[in-house]
Amino acid sequence: MTPDRGRAARAPAAALALALASAGGAPAFAVGAEERGWFLRGQATFVLQGHSAFRSPYRGEGSLAAPANARNTFSSDLLLGRALWKGAELVLNASVTRGFGLSNSTGVAAFPNNEAFRLGTTAPYLYTPRLLVRQTIALSAETVPGEEDPLRFAGPLPRERLTLTAGKMSVWDIFDRNRYAHDPRTQFLNWALVGGGAFDYAADARGWTEGVAAEWENGAWGLRVGAFRVARRVNGLFLDPALTRAWQLLGQVDRFYALDGRPGALRLTYGASRARQSRWDEIFRNGFDSFRQNPAGYRLKHNLTLGWEQALADDLGAFARLSWNDGRTQSWMFTEMDRAVSAGLSLAGPRWGRPEDTVGLGSNIGWISAGRRRYLEAGGIGFITGDGRLRYAPEWVTELYYDARLAPGLNAAANYQLAVNPAYNADRGPAHLFALRLRASF
Repeated sequence: MTPDRGRAARAPAAALALALASAGGAPAFAVGAEERGWFLRGQATFVLQGHSAFRSPYRGEGSLAAPANARNTFSSDLLLGRALWKGAELVLNASVTRGFGLSNSTGVAAFPNNEAFRLGTTAPYLYTPRLLVRQTIALSAETVPGEEDPLRFAGPLPRERLTLTAGKMSVWDIFDRNRYAHDPRTQFLNWALVGGGAFDYAADARGWTEGVAAEWENGAWGLRVGAFRVARRVNGLFLDPALTRAWQLLGQVDRFYALDGRPGALRLTYGASRARQSRWDEIFRNGFDSFRQNPAGYRLKHNLTLGWEQALADDLGAFARLSWNDGRTQSWMFTEMDRAVSAGLSLAGPRWGRPEDTVGLGSNIGWISAGRRRYLEAGGIGFITGDGRLRYAPEWVTELYYDARLAPGLNAAANYQLAVNPAYNADRGPAHLFALRLRASF
């Protein structure tokens, strides 16, 4: 993207964000809409991110470019919900996105902008990331306050309930959620702080999939299961049409508790993926060009994430994740990481008279399997990483952000990230990355 195109794209992004904020909240249609069985919500998020020049004795197709560089992304969403019958909802999400991640979203496995898809565009692109039906079945008469979830109607929910969801969605709409580190538009931007970095979550190249899920909760425990479609090719936009042979099955156990009266949660997520991905020994045997060529037959990949969140005070929360995959096959859909540990803190602003502001500090360390390391050392190029050579070291990315409420419905955030050994290469970096995020919502 040329500098002139970048400046031209920022203008409409900022204008739309300011227009949403100056509207004073929801448009007239949205006021009282839920009483009539509808909801209408919207958001627009603009991220400008760049980095200073860093040490780079060599580079490959999957490298983060070493000269000082900046790119921007823009996303906007309209969410329309319709109550169908008791407990049933239809949700439609129309989205317009534009822009690119740094180096076309390559060069750091824990990529620093979760708003940057691996398929960027110079012009605005309209598509439908979500179209889903949800049925909530009450299993108890007692209710609890509803979740702050833009995909749900506001209002109380049954304490014990069964929720069935089907359609097009993000796996993260249901699994591996975390109160302090899950939404890149209001919290951390880094991919590995939004979810478990080593878990190869089902998605196309824009982050969406199709499937079904069932959830049971009673306030103390939660059980979630789901079946989702996987990409047809590595980092592919299209989903595999062979529904009985290509899939990802997910299961999650949640334990909700209180520590000194403050809420906390533990989550264990398991995923089994079956896709036309190659084992590392097959790629060496068949040639490195086979990295992007589907092999005959399907391979199974196992994934795990253990997540934790805990309120430490009224305004302070902590989180952590441990994630893992078996490392025998290439990663297929999320990012190129085989072991990861992340942790951090989130502090709200009442202490300094800014109750709607938030400051967050988080860090992720990622490792790779022996097969992936051998591939990168031999000059192999993945879909996120690949410098043509490798002096291996774990990748360590730390993120600090301050998100400030400027007006009702309008927030701005300053963001800094330090990437040590980007793409697991001790010969490169460290890279200092800076970002400005502007978001408007109703």
